[in-house]
Amino acid sequence: MGEETRRGPVPGRTWALLIVVVLVASAIGIALGLSINWFPIQGSTIASDIDTFWDVLLIASVPIAVGVFVAVLFSVIRWHMRPGEEETDGPPIHGNTRLEVIWTVLPTALIAGLCAYATVLLLDIQESPAKGTRVVNVTGQQFAWTFETREGSRVIKSDQLYVPVDEPVEFKVRSEDVIHDFWVPQWRLKVDAVPGITTSYSLTPSKTGSFQVVCAELCGLG
Repeated sequence: MGEETRRGPVPGRTWALLIVVVLVASAIGIALGLSINWFPIQGSTIASDIDTFWDVLLIASVPIAVGVFVAVLFSVIRWHMRPGEEETDGPPIHGNTRLEVIWTVLPTALIAGLCAYATVLLLDIQESPAKGTRVVNVTGQQFAWTFETREGSRVIKSDQLYVPVDEPVEFKVRSEDVIHDFWVPQWRLKVDAVPGITTSYSLTPSKTGSFQVVCAELCGLG
């Protein structure tokens, strides 16, 4: 590649090739990303919506990552410093207004769309439970969870939680000491257990099985 060609404008054929590379690599990356089982089985009715949102984020982010990588790699190959250019300054250039507008507007629109999607999903998740929904009181402590629920006139308290499938449940979460985080990965939702206040969320279990309750906070040694 001659000096004039290397320093001059990028030919249209090269731009076309770069676009093809980005499109093909993005398609491959998206296909690979969607083929990976990122999460455990779906154990609640809201899990599929959250997994779909993850897929949307993956589809939106892979082309951006590929585009940035290809642009950086192409720039390094085409315009890297050659021997003897250590003291040479590059030619003065003027910014491309059209390109600057595009790379400002498109990411802004993309982020706005994803934020709107996330907001709608969050509002759906946080919808108030229907009257008569089963309530489970959850208490976090170092290092265990205890659960309390009512069956008729009986109050059942245990370190294991049993809930029926296809029946909505509201979890009221408290802490006896430090901040914890009540999380069942198969249900996808989690909420902090904060000393002095009660947090909550509602969901409908959709699959039977034995699922582990995880604390998703650094709540102390162990």
